[in-house]
Amino acid sequence: MRLLGFFVQRKYNKGAMTELLEKLKNTYPDACCELEYSSDFELLISVILSAQCTDKRVNIVTRKLFAFANTPQAFCDMPIEMLEDYIKSCGLYKNKAANIKKCCEDIVSNFDGRVPQTMEGLLSLAGVGRKTANVMLSVAFNQPAIAVDTHVFRVANRLGLTRGKTPDEVEKDLCAAFKEEDYRDVHFLLIRHGRDCCHARTPDCENCSVKGLCPQGVKG
Repeated sequence: MRLLGFFVQRKYNKGAMTELLEKLKNTYPDACCELEYSSDFELLISVILSAQCTDKRVNIVTRKLFAFANTPQAFCDMPIEMLEDYIKSCGLYKNKAANIKKCCEDIVSNFDGRVPQTMEGLLSLAGVGRKTANVMLSVAFNQPAIAVDTHVFRVANRLGLTRGKTPDEVEKDLCAAFKEEDYRDVHFLLIRHGRDCCHARTPDCENCSVKGLCPQGVKG
């Protein structure tokens, strides 16, 4: 069964979607958010830091950072040079520090110090794009949302779930393909599959647990 044919017709075979999801769940039963956090605010900062950085590195950084400051006001009060020093190993640290400072100021000024729980509110924050907002909606606030990062984008296209050329297009197609109650699983399972098997340059097609459902037929 090949998923791409169903996509080209703008129809999704729900049986194939269920089979795909079950195979991925069996392969990655522990797929979940790998960022360490104890509040929705800490998750927000961690997701911002995770851009072009591994979750493992972010966790190393935030263990020290959150021990020093873990509220929007505390981040507002922190000198930006100190914040830059804490997050330097995450990469792009100057841009990230500036965005985090402005984001925290926005939360304090516009949302009474609380992370907003709507797409509109989240997108109004500095440094927060649609991917970050969807992670927050799904993981922190238990709302149906699929965040599209580079892994999700690549794997979804290879599996024929989308022909989207932008993250927004891929998100729309994935939301059409799966049930809302499965959105969170879809996000984390596609990420794990991209990290562990469906690599960008050399996908391990031979050992892929969903190769029978993949339309690629060849690597890449």
